[in-house]
Amino acid sequence: MLIEMSIRGLMVDPVSNMPIVILRDQDNQRVLPIWVGPVEANAIALQLENVSPSRPMTHDLMKNLLLELGVTVRRVVITDLRDSTFFAYLELEVGGSTVLIDARPSDALALCLRVKAPVFVHPRVLDGAKSIEMNADQANQERLQKWLESLDPDDLGYKM
Repeated sequence: MLIEMSIRGLMVDPVSNMPIVILRDQDNQRVLPIWVGPVEANAIALQLENVSPSRPMTHDLMKNLLLELGVTVRRVVITDLRDSTFFAYLELEVGGSTVLIDARPSDALALCLRVKAPVFVHPRVLDGAKSIEMNADQANQERLQKWLESLDPDDLGYKM
């Protein structure tokens, strides 16, 4: 059974200095950190902060194309974690049919924010995320894990 999660914010990994999207389940029991690139983090941050650029960014263009073509984004599903890489798809409704489109989670999340679509995660992803190897020594991995588990919504923030 898929687990519904929401984007709770963006922050910077204190070990690698890379942006992280923080997903939390509806009961605030599970946290899923997804490391993303700075460009994708910026696209997510713009939407989280309700900043409207003067011209459409790539994810705004995607949203506009889908809307104009009568396509509805039903949900984003993060399906797998292999070799420290997350996999996802967009579930679209097109003319009464369901279409699944392979997508990078970072792009799917940036789009789902714009169209207000829900995010779901397969339980195996949450289980696998506990064992992500992060090019750091064991002490740093343990420190990061404790830090992620202790996150408070007020701690979340990302500087563009």
